[in-house]
Amino acid sequence: MARAEGTSRRDLHELAERLAEWRRTHAVGARIPDCLWQWAAEVAAHHGVSRTATTLKLDYNGLKRRVAEETTPALPLAKSMLPGGFLELDPGSIATSCLCTIEFEKPCGSRLRIELRGSAPDIESLSRSFWESP
Repeated sequence: MARAEGTSRRDLHELAERLAEWRRTHAVGARIPDCLWQWAAEVAAHHGVSRTATTLKLDYNGLKRRVAEETTPALPLAKSMLPGGFLELDPGSIATSCLCTIEFEKPCGSRLRIELRGSAPDIESLSRSFWESP
Protein backbone atom coordinates (compact mmCIF):
# COMPACT_ATOMS: atom_id res chain seq x y z
CA MET A 1 0.00 0.00 0.00
CA ALA A 2 1.51 3.34 -1.07
CA ARG A 3 1.81 5.93 1.64
CA ALA A 4 0.44 9.43 1.20
CA GLU A 5 3.03 12.16 0.80
CA GLY A 6 1.99 13.87 4.02
CA THR A 7 2.98 11.33 6.65
CA SER A 8 1.16 12.07 9.90
CA ARG A 9 2.02 11.58 13.55
CA ARG A 10 -0.31 8.62 13.46
CA ASP A 11 2.07 6.90 11.02
CA LEU A 12 4.97 7.42 13.43
CA HIS A 13 2.89 6.04 16.30
CA GLU A 14 1.61 3.11 14.20
CA LEU A 15 5.15 2.25 13.07
CA ALA A 16 6.37 2.42 16.69
CA GLU A 17 3.67 -0.10 17.64
CA ARG A 18 4.59 -2.40 14.73
CA LEU A 19 8.28 -2.29 15.65
CA ALA A 20 7.48 -2.99 19.31
CA GLU A 21 5.37 -5.97 18.24
CA TRP A 22 8.12 -7.22 15.92
CA ARG A 23 10.72 -6.86 18.69
CA ARG A 24 8.53 -8.85 21.11
CA THR A 25 8.37 -11.78 18.68
CA HIS A 26 12.01 -11.85 17.56
CA ALA A 27 15.33 -12.45 19.24
CA VAL A 28 17.51 -9.52 20.27
CA GLY A 29 19.90 -8.75 17.44
CA ALA A 30 17.60 -10.09 14.70
CA ARG A 31 17.53 -7.96 11.57
CA ILE A 32 14.53 -5.69 11.18
CA PRO A 33 12.69 -6.50 7.92
CA ASP A 34 13.31 -4.21 4.96
CA CYS A 35 9.62 -3.26 4.76
CA LEU A 36 9.81 -1.79 8.29
CA TRP A 37 13.08 0.02 7.49
CA GLN A 38 11.53 1.46 4.33
CA TRP A 39 8.51 2.64 6.29
CA ALA A 40 10.84 4.18 8.89
CA ALA A 41 12.76 6.00 6.12
CA GLU A 42 9.48 7.42 4.74
CA VAL A 43 8.46 8.61 8.21
CA ALA A 44 11.95 10.05 8.86
CA ALA A 45 11.86 11.99 5.59
CA HIS A 46 8.84 13.82 7.00
CA HIS A 47 9.58 13.98 10.75
CA GLY A 48 13.38 14.09 10.68
CA VAL A 49 15.94 11.34 11.20
CA SER A 50 16.84 12.20 14.79
CA ARG A 51 13.27 12.35 16.05
CA THR A 52 12.29 9.18 14.20
CA ALA A 53 15.36 7.21 15.28
CA THR A 54 14.83 8.23 18.90
CA THR A 55 11.10 7.50 18.89
CA LEU A 56 11.49 4.15 17.13
CA LYS A 57 14.72 3.19 18.96
CA LEU A 58 16.57 2.70 15.68
CA ASP A 59 20.20 3.23 14.72
CA TYR A 60 20.51 6.90 13.69
CA ASN A 61 23.21 6.34 11.05
CA GLY A 62 21.43 3.34 9.54
CA LEU A 63 18.19 5.30 9.28
CA LYS A 64 19.98 8.34 7.86
CA ARG A 65 21.57 6.17 5.15
CA ARG A 66 18.23 4.63 4.25
CA VAL A 67 16.55 8.05 4.04
CA ALA A 68 19.32 9.19 1.69
CA GLU A 69 18.81 6.07 -0.47
CA GLU A 70 15.05 6.72 -0.63
CA THR A 71 15.40 10.39 -1.59
CA THR A 72 18.39 10.20 -3.93
CA PRO A 73 17.72 8.79 -7.40
CA ALA A 74 20.05 5.96 -8.37
CA LEU A 75 22.68 6.91 -10.93
CA PRO A 76 23.45 4.58 -13.82
CA LEU A 77 26.80 2.81 -13.91
CA ALA A 78 29.55 4.77 -15.62
CA LYS A 79 29.89 2.15 -18.37
CA SER A 80 26.28 2.78 -19.47
CA MET A 81 27.24 6.39 -20.22
CA LEU A 82 29.95 5.42 -22.72
CA PRO A 83 29.35 5.87 -26.45
CA GLY A 84 27.06 3.11 -27.64
CA GLY A 85 25.31 3.03 -24.26
CA PHE A 86 21.95 4.64 -23.64
CA LEU A 87 21.02 6.97 -20.85
CA GLU A 88 17.39 8.05 -20.62
CA LEU A 89 16.60 11.23 -18.74
CA ASP A 90 12.96 11.97 -18.12
CA PRO A 91 12.59 15.76 -18.28
CA GLY A 92 9.23 15.40 -16.53
CA SER A 93 11.05 14.29 -13.39
CA ILE A 94 13.19 17.43 -13.29
CA ALA A 95 11.47 20.06 -11.20
CA THR A 96 10.97 23.47 -12.76
CA SER A 97 12.89 25.05 -9.90
CA CYS A 98 15.85 22.70 -10.23
CA LEU A 99 19.49 23.58 -9.98
CA CYS A 100 21.84 20.87 -11.15
CA THR A 101 24.85 20.20 -13.35
CA ILE A 102 25.29 17.36 -15.82
CA GLU A 103 28.75 16.64 -17.17
CA PHE A 104 29.82 14.31 -19.99
CA GLU A 105 33.39 13.43 -20.88
CA LYS A 106 34.52 11.40 -23.87
CA PRO A 107 37.56 9.10 -23.68
CA CYS A 108 39.32 11.54 -26.06
CA GLY A 109 38.97 14.30 -23.45
CA SER A 110 36.09 16.31 -24.94
CA ARG A 111 33.73 17.59 -22.28
CA LEU A 112 30.17 18.88 -22.13
CA ARG A 113 28.81 20.62 -19.05
CA ILE A 114 25.11 21.50 -18.76
CA GLU A 115 23.98 23.69 -15.90
CA LEU A 116 20.24 23.64 -15.30
CA ARG A 117 18.73 26.63 -13.54
CA GLY A 118 14.96 26.67 -13.40
CA SER A 119 13.96 24.76 -16.53
CA ALA A 120 15.22 21.75 -18.42
CA PRO A 121 16.47 22.17 -22.01
CA ASP A 122 16.29 19.30 -24.48
CA ILE A 123 18.97 17.27 -22.71
CA GLU A 124 18.54 14.32 -25.07
CA SER A 125 19.38 16.41 -28.16
CA LEU A 126 22.31 18.11 -26.45
CA SER A 127 23.83 14.86 -25.24
CA ARG A 128 23.22 13.08 -28.57
CA SER A 129 24.96 15.92 -30.44
CA PHE A 130 27.89 15.71 -28.07
CA TRP A 131 28.33 11.92 -28.31
CA GLU A 132 27.96 11.92 -32.11
CA SER A 133 30.42 14.77 -32.69
CA PRO A 134 33.99 13.87 -33.71
